[in-house]
Amino acid sequence: QVQLVESGGGLVQAGGSLRLSCSASGIIFKIYTMAWYRQAPGKQRDLVASIGVESMTDYVDSVKGRYTISRDNAKNTVYLQMNSLKPEDTAVYYCNARLGRAFEHWGQGTQVTVDS
Repeated sequence: QVQLVESGGGLVQAGGSLRLSCSASGIIFKIYTMAWYRQAPGKQRDLVASIGVESMTDYVDSVKGRYTISRDNAKNTVYLQMNSLKPEDTAVYYCNARLGRAFEHWGQGTQVTVDS
């Protein structure tokens, strides 16, 4: 059974930092592209950052220079370091694991709230 379990969300003041973690089980973690998405109330779920099997990263423009995605294949874990947080970063953050077009898995989400 595949499980992606996020942690690290919470309430933070604007300008603060949070580090999200996503621990995976039931998959061969090192061959999956990992990503973080977020969904604000009333909005669609959008890609925030991704990291490939060779650790190549990509970010949406709004978080470039503030967020860093990384992975530890030995721990089957992907991280999202979020700095200089803004109120508009408030959302539920979801971990995603994807292998080509055939396999895709989601975590349950973790709430991030940035207070102005």
